[in-house]
Amino acid sequence: MCGRYAASRGPEDLAGVFEIEKWDSEEALAPDYNVAPTKEVYAVLDRPLKDAESPRPVRQLRRLKWGLVPSWAKTPEGGARMINARAETVHEKPSYRRAFAARRCIVPADGYYEWVTGAAERDLEVEGRKKRPRKQPYFVLPADGSVFAMAGLYEFWRDRTLPDEHPLAWWATCSVITTEAETAPLAAAPAEGPRTLADIHPRMPLMLTPDRWDAWLDPARTDVDELRTLLTPPPIGLMRAYPVSTAVSSVRNNGPELLKELEGPEEGTLF
Repeated sequence: MCGRYAASRGPEDLAGVFEIEKWDSEEALAPDYNVAPTKEVYAVLDRPLKDAESPRPVRQLRRLKWGLVPSWAKTPEGGARMINARAETVHEKPSYRRAFAARRCIVPADGYYEWVTGAAERDLEVEGRKKRPRKQPYFVLPADGSVFAMAGLYEFWRDRTLPDEHPLAWWATCSVITTEAETAPLAAAPAEGPRTLADIHPRMPLMLTPDRWDAWLDPARTDVDELRTLLTPPPIGLMRAYPVSTAVSSVRNNGPELLKELEGPEEGTLF
């Protein structure tokens, strides 16, 4: 799954990477090294500009809330639980299938965090004891330092309790698509710890390589079977992972120090 990630690049940087034509520099998001569900995040999408004379889709950098709220939802309360959509079923799940066919986006990140449970604590957890397991966080990122382009979906939800002119009348939300984690060796693995992404967690965000960006973002592509071919995992060997401080486990902590690579895990793990 993807439940926490880092996003430190500014709009100018992202505009160059994704060839973005439209963004609001006056409302730029601050670098966030501990992005959590319900926060505002950047998303890249192709969509006609509001009130524009031309219906041509324009590549935009938009601020969306992480946690998708379907257009038909009565309330937005379930959004925090809908941060991820599974690649295997995204085309058929009621909450995601409309967005999959028409409203796809890319959620740019530096990388994402995932936690590994220590061996002794996992045994206690399996035995049903109440002790909270200790977990070692790892940061997973492209080995070449490029942007981690996570496949995503976005949706609009109308709050019918508010008038049209109210600034909160419309919600724009998103979800990250996940797939099975790679079982091939990491491009760069820590000296002590997991050797593959699957060793860390059975799921991972679906990374889109640049050759798929245009097709994924194109709103004219609506054939579900064709779109599902874009959900194929990227080539193996593109990722690295390393242990980071357990400080990232608290959403109150946020700063570049969270990305500092440790020489070894702070918490004992299965490896």
